[in-house]
Amino acid sequence: MRHAVYGLPPVDLAEVPGDAVQVSPLIPGAARLEDLSENSLDAATVLAPPGTVERRYVLAQVLRALGPGGRMIALAPKDRGGTRLAKELTTFGCAAADQPRRHHRICQADRPPEPAGIAEAIDEGGPRHVDNLALCTQPGIFSWDRLDPGTALLLRALPVLKGRGADLGCGLGILARAVLASEAVTAMTLVEIDRRAVEMARRNVPDPRATILWADIRTPGQVPGDLDFIVTNPPFHEGGAEDQALGRAFIARAAASLRPGGTLWLVANAHLPYEAPLRAAFRTASVTVQENGYRVYEARR
Repeated sequence: MRHAVYGLPPVDLAEVPGDAVQVSPLIPGAARLEDLSENSLDAATVLAPPGTVERRYVLAQVLRALGPGGRMIALAPKDRGGTRLAKELTTFGCAAADQPRRHHRICQADRPPEPAGIAEAIDEGGPRHVDNLALCTQPGIFSWDRLDPGTALLLRALPVLKGRGADLGCGLGILARAVLASEAVTAMTLVEIDRRAVEMARRNVPDPRATILWADIRTPGQVPGDLDFIVTNPPFHEGGAEDQALGRAFIARAAASLRPGGTLWLVANAHLPYEAPLRAAFRTASVTVQENGYRVYEARR
């Protein structure tokens, strides 16, 4: 029996076979959900994402890949889409049994003989060009349809950079495109944990000086060393909860990757306590601008 799993469902809520194929875009090295052939799965377990359009896209792709009578177990926290799961599966023609457990809702559903609305949900949640960004993007990517205010502030604060650099957590490639406008930049590595964002960044940043990697910066060896500069707008949520360790990991990776005298430009929400780890890891660190609840830090190795 071929089984696919999307995300990392809590082990006490959903049992996943050890040989299940992982298809989450947030786990580097996972298979692409979109590449699964129709009728190729016997079963699937889905930790459904919180965004409505993204969630329906994932459910539709899984139903497309399931064979006749194949079973899906879909679950989500109650306050992150779980209460809507059964209804959404019903719109696809599934008879979904809904069970509450440990602040989650768990649905079991067999693939109907002729699922309804699959193509429409896949089209709505698929990649597209957004005119207000002038970029290729996809629902589910961070700030997929608008310019994040932290990124906008960092764009205004950045000087003209030069040499070899990196963009950690590059997203759609907005920062990298701006940095690469300088001919003095010789090479730039873009690192991003979301495979969908990597695919869009490769469309948005076709510059031959750019290398774009699908990787977790917390994994050693993913970021080159001896860099002249690093730019980043690090995430501070994981699994729906605030996790300040993420920002500290980005700071540590930047410090390890910059040459002596190299500079980190980082933007973050003003409430995040990043000044202490920046000053511990860098020779100098200061706030260059603070506006609308965000701070831009300049730290020199």
